[in-house]
Amino acid sequence: MATQVVMPKLSPTMEEGQISRWLKKEGDQVSMGEPLAEIDTDKATMEMQALGTGVLRKILINEGETAPLGQPIAIIGEANEDISSLLKAGAGTGAPKSQAQPEQEGAESLEQRAPADGTRAAQPSGNGAGATETDDGQGSGRLVVSPLAARMAAEAGINLRSLTGSGPGGRIIKRDIEAAMSAGGKAGAEDAAAQTPQRHLRAVAPSSQPTQFPAVEGASPYRDEPTSVMRQTIARRLVTSIGPIPHFFLTTEIEMDRVVEMRRSVNELDPELKVSINDVIIKAAAAALVQHPQVNASFQERNVRYYERADIGVAVAIEDGLITPVVRSADKKSLSQIASEVRELAERARSRKLLPEEYTGATFSISNLGMLGIDEFTAVINPPEAAILAVGAVTPKAVVRDGQIVVRQLMRVTMSCDHRVIDGATGARFLQTFKRLLENPLLMIV
Repeated sequence: MATQVVMPKLSPTMEEGQISRWLKKEGDQVSMGEPLAEIDTDKATMEMQALGTGVLRKILINEGETAPLGQPIAIIGEANEDISSLLKAGAGTGAPKSQAQPEQEGAESLEQRAPADGTRAAQPSGNGAGATETDDGQGSGRLVVSPLAARMAAEAGINLRSLTGSGPGGRIIKRDIEAAMSAGGKAGAEDAAAQTPQRHLRAVAPSSQPTQFPAVEGASPYRDEPTSVMRQTIARRLVTSIGPIPHFFLTTEIEMDRVVEMRRSVNELDPELKVSINDVIIKAAAAALVQHPQVNASFQERNVRYYERADIGVAVAIEDGLITPVVRSADKKSLSQIASEVRELAERARSRKLLPEEYTGATFSISNLGMLGIDEFTAVINPPEAAILAVGAVTPKAVVRDGQIVVRQLMRVTMSCDHRVIDGATGARFLQTFKRLLENPLLMIV
């Protein structure tokens, strides 16, 4: 009997998913438990397994398209089975979000949105969710490009018009960009520059006529790209953080000379360890949380929850946003264990292979932008945690010590605190302990 395959819930915070890649095509035999498709959730790319056996009769949601939980995305049945009733039922559930077309009445036309100089702004395509149509304004035809492919091409300097899309309807998708990059696609950037229409200011030869001014251009052309599932989730979570949570911020400056020296010595003894300064910061934060359990807590409306372990979320920037893989029981782990675990988690986070339990349930988070040259910043609390630590760069600065001007490696950190859980004095005492541990790192191993 034919059955509908619906968008599954693959992570605790998932509300919709995007088809990254179908692992089977229409007409292929499918067995129960066999990988059927790769789904982009809000945090990772995960395999969806078939829950039935038969033939993949119809794909309802194409690669790059998004569907909410429970929406039919495919039909599995016998080879010659009538599936017309299931096709009608699937159509009745509504099109994917990015396929929804604007109502004709009151819809803004392309001409209304075109810049004043006659060039045409790129508009979202109706050819499929997660796709963008672009038009160069020269009548050379439209391109249908997935948002991920568009970003990858822009970063790699690849001319999209030099590619042939392998996705549905000729859509250019991720694998097309990867193929172009492996084939030296950056050379296409020069072609793109040659094909890009140039606008020149109109020069007027000297004459007795009044001075002619250059033609005035209108607003900049633009393109709209559908937001990724991850970016939508980040937006929703931030709304529940910076507004409802009463933030306050505490900043302190820490001498990192001993940490820098300790890290250098440890890595010289065993280059395979590759301990980073951030690994030491994670260890110090976990040790300070054990001494100040009021910070290792979360607000629960009618009670405050105090956690028995220091599970540290480590912010990792990935292509579509930010994810915080969690180092469990960081207070009980050695520096070498933390270093190895953070590297492994970060690598899998960037390839979107983390399991939900590996990026949820932190009790405290750390966001480090020091490696990007940021001296100081504030971070937004990740609910339901009560605090997050924003870490800046380690920078040599002149300071006065014992009446002498000396150079020290200084690092500024700012802790964002949920005032419903943490008072000013509580947060200050935590930072005092954190600072003492980093300025005397041997305390963490005795």
